[in-house]
Amino acid sequence: PSLGLAPVIVQSLFATIREIHALGTTILLVEQNAHMALSVAARGYVLETGSMTVEGTTADLLGNAEVRAAYLGGHA
Repeated sequence: PSLGLAPVIVQSLFATIREIHALGTTILLVEQNAHMALSVAARGYVLETGSMTVEGTTADLLGNAEVRAAYLGGHA
């Protein structure tokens, strides 16, 4: 949902997503901004050309060297 939006709008959008989730609503979020998606997610799934390549909890994904290198700007 953040593609093409100004950063201030993205922050507001994700604050709203957090509020909705805090009310107990489950959310399926499809987002290309991995940092923002993982900031609100309990679990994540990495898709590459339509196939799931990695899945796990947010902590699992943040701790995965390959995920960090490919999607989070970290080092493998």
